[in-house]
Amino acid sequence: MAIAVPALLVASPLFCMIALAIRLIMGKPVLFKQVRPGKDGKPFVIYKFRTMTDAKGPDGRLLPDEKRLTRIGKLLRATSLDELPELFNVLKEDMSIVGPRPLLMRYMDRYTPEQAKRHGVKPGLTGWAQVNGRNALSWEDKFRLDVWYVDNWSLRLDLKIIGLTVWKVLKGEGISQLGHATMEEFTGTKEAR
Repeated sequence: MAIAVPALLVASPLFCMIALAIRLIMGKPVLFKQVRPGKDGKPFVIYKFRTMTDAKGPDGRLLPDEKRLTRIGKLLRATSLDELPELFNVLKEDMSIVGPRPLLMRYMDRYTPEQAKRHGVKPGLTGWAQVNGRNALSWEDKFRLDVWYVDNWSLRLDLKIIGLTVWKVLKGEGISQLGHATMEEFTGTKEAR
């Protein structure tokens, strides 16, 4: 929380510019809200800048992510600026600056007991998996790195991750998985089935 308040103050002009751009280009809402699992799997509402439209196909179902992702959305994701509103989640103490990224609620019953250990700490804006490949990683590698972080947490490690995050964002690495706008659906692993 000590980092979140100054970060929000410093980022407030940028926050306002992004919100205005989204409002002018995509309309309402400016923020994307979704229930995600937090520490110990407890649900919370995550806030992000909206990067996709709600475009649906003839069957009434949402189109794939890559068809709904807007030009401004691609830019926000490439620079990780879509994550800025998560600072409010840090202020609300649902999240930390560093920790495993909060995934989808529907994944909860698909984890192996080992993978579920990722919920032993608060989710973070950035994490060990983020700086070691982000969405370019396989699900198994991502979970292995998340659990390693939980088992090896230290303030020194968090500071290292924050420094590496700045470097990775500037380089724009690992934003999406090959062939996907973000990452493919996690369907579980053989051990969990």
